[in-house]
Amino acid sequence: MPKHESELTIVEPQEAAATEATASVQTPAAAEAETASARAEFDQLKGERDQLLDRLARLQAEFENARKRAERERTEFRDYATGSVVEQFLPVVDNFELAIKSTGTTEQLRQGVELIVKQMEEILRQLQVNPIPTVGEQFDPRIHEALGSVERDDLPDQHVAEEVRRGYKLRERLLRPALVRVARNPKQIAE
Repeated sequence: MPKHESELTIVEPQEAAATEATASVQTPAAAEAETASARAEFDQLKGERDQLLDRLARLQAEFENARKRAERERTEFRDYATGSVVEQFLPVVDNFELAIKSTGTTEQLRQGVELIVKQMEEILRQLQVNPIPTVGEQFDPRIHEALGSVERDDLPDQHVAEEVRRGYKLRERLLRPALVRVARNPKQIAE
């Protein structure tokens, strides 16, 4: 055992250098074996990398194909849905064309147009498109659009007095708000 710390520092680097020198001296056969082993490991890693890159390329292609297929199916579904709706309205168009070609009186034309409107309303009901209730209802800004107000004593304040344009809902979804005039009742305001 060394007596002083300075002796330790001198002895240890010398021993480490001698060990490294012995380890670095190899026979040519050992060097070739190590090179061959490293080469084999390199080739194996390169093969794994190539397999992973190939798999990645295939997954990307599958994803792109799935995206295109989903877009195509969405378009086909939209076209099918549109086609079925349009198909229901074709008889209405036919009836309008017949009304235009008719040579009847104004009253007959009016009755014909009223029948066409009823036909359209029935088709809308079948599609679950319903009109929004308006006249006499409490004004609701979520489904009614106020065009103005009118003074009316026969209706409560802030109730719909007139419907200017009908609004519609598709099930619970608002398609178009009803355009209305709202009653302003001065008797109720004063109370």
